[in-house]
Amino acid sequence: MPKKYIPFIPEPVEGQAVLANFNRVLKYKGANDVSMVLERGMPLYEMEKVETVGKNENGNMVIRGECVSACAYLKEQGIEVDLVYIDPPFASGADYAKTVYIRRNPKVAEAIATAEQELDIEELKAFEEKMYGDVWNKEKYLNWMYENLMAIKSVMSQTASIYVHLDYHIGHYVKILLDEVFGEASFRGDIAWCYSGGGIPKHELPHKHDTIFWYSIQPNTDEWNDQWVYNPEYRSYSQGTMQRGRTQVKGENAELRAEGTPINDWWTDIPKITSPTDPEKLDYSTQKSEALLSRIINLSSRNDMVIADFFGGSGTTAAVANKLGRRFIHCDIGINSIQTTRDRLVADGAAFDILEIKDGVSLYRNPVQTMDKIKSLIPGLRNEDSLDSFWEGAVSDSKLGTIPVYVPNLMDSGSKLLDVVLMNRIIHQAIPDLDPNIKKVIVYYVDITSEEEIRKFIAEDDSTDVEIELRDLKAILDDVVVEDYAEVKLEESHEDLFGGFEVIIEKFASDRVMQKISDFNQKAFLNSSAKKPYKPIEISEDGLELIEFLSVDCTSDCGEWHSDSEIKIDKLGYVIKNGEKTKEFWDGKIRSQKKPLRLKIRNICGDETVWAVS
Repeated sequence: MPKKYIPFIPEPVEGQAVLANFNRVLKYKGANDVSMVLERGMPLYEMEKVETVGKNENGNMVIRGECVSACAYLKEQGIEVDLVYIDPPFASGADYAKTVYIRRNPKVAEAIATAEQELDIEELKAFEEKMYGDVWNKEKYLNWMYENLMAIKSVMSQTASIYVHLDYHIGHYVKILLDEVFGEASFRGDIAWCYSGGGIPKHELPHKHDTIFWYSIQPNTDEWNDQWVYNPEYRSYSQGTMQRGRTQVKGENAELRAEGTPINDWWTDIPKITSPTDPEKLDYSTQKSEALLSRIINLSSRNDMVIADFFGGSGTTAAVANKLGRRFIHCDIGINSIQTTRDRLVADGAAFDILEIKDGVSLYRNPVQTMDKIKSLIPGLRNEDSLDSFWEGAVSDSKLGTIPVYVPNLMDSGSKLLDVVLMNRIIHQAIPDLDPNIKKVIVYYVDITSEEEIRKFIAEDDSTDVEIELRDLKAILDDVVVEDYAEVKLEESHEDLFGGFEVIIEKFASDRVMQKISDFNQKAFLNSSAKKPYKPIEISEDGLELIEFLSVDCTSDCGEWHSDSEIKIDKLGYVIKNGEKTKEFWDGKIRSQKKPLRLKIRNICGDETVWAVS
């Protein structure tokens, strides 16, 4: 439950065309809900510091949680951001998956090293795990984006800029939202990021550019243009231009043009990351190139400024901001994003805090996994084609018949919190659309403003006779989380003159990963043929190939994590020690100078489990 609500201030800009500004309501279904949510404010939850990397004197943050809740925390702390880049879901209808690679078992890797053989990338065993689904109803998406943009605006400094990265699916709609939130006069540019590669459709032009909308917090006037940051970038004159002597420009900007031709809003010189051998490639499906973020950060910020990305993904914004000497805030709801960004920043030598918003959403690695788990745990829940998509499905009752079930979509901040706004929608929109014979509905929630308030609201509303039963999702989820299993042994190390300790991993097991592998093997068997024989993924008895990352805490046996020594095993089996790549294979151990108190192991799907070491 939120501690309190933080106001969305400042308000949208008045006087925009097309939109009904008298009521601050956008003209699409569900806009009244948005208006009520904005009036209520941003939910402020408890924030837990999970880990501190380095001294972090600049207050850099990696936050696991939703955009709106992160902005509530920043506003409460009085933290302003000077430049925002966001690459939110595009409402494209696509599912995004992470390729999960089975690591080399240390015993196998040792045998390969002894034989001086190279690891063959074609032999890597892998399966895919769905991370999130970019599948949105357009109206819900616009409600969601409007709330996020208002939250972001509330923490932007008076001279800040925002870059919103989208594509053809929804960009033209979001442009109208941006005009409403920031004002048409604050529009700075419509950047086309052009690229090559990918497939070619049969019946339409290939889509080979994304759109990046650029706005400032203040209007494009002489008064504010003298205060906000803009560092123009130039490209060198071509040889032909130099030979023709066309580098001389008259006027007040002549001395600037001597540097070259200013870049325009058509960026063709920054490629996408497509090659698997690209040194930047992180196996993160929505990863953007560092060159793209370098240009944006250099254009609109100085060294002393704070750069924020509230849909941080692979962490490119934070990584580039760190390299350019800026402070950074990375936020994302997915644990895979947080882990990828953390490891990336550690390798770059960055200092930062990892924070987690305790809003009840981070039940599993990512919203998709949580939603799948929820649906499998609700007794008797089945799909019901006759029901509107608002309902997740239905259960059957011998006396009451079909009972529709509502389950919150964890990707939608407007549905995960059960409040008067959502209950009003259920009573006055969702229930009236049901079959008249429906006598009861079940409404699950992750979080609730006040159960007493909601029940009072239901009791006082006489517009429906349908019984509404409230159920807390956490009650069925808390008892089913099964931690990974490990057998470990602590010994003193005698491998060098400095001594120290080593934790030996003798056995590791993960029910969740093994279930994923079992599902993959079953699917592969069903799709097999004589030309494409069945090749199951097999795991050894000790299970060490299911481990991706290990860290030991020699400082504290509880609370905030201190990674005093860590190793990451890449997909080829090589070890990254404390952020530095090596050509060594993992030997099943992790070493430290001080005596370890706790051990953290991350499996290949991203689950992390902590054990006391004795």
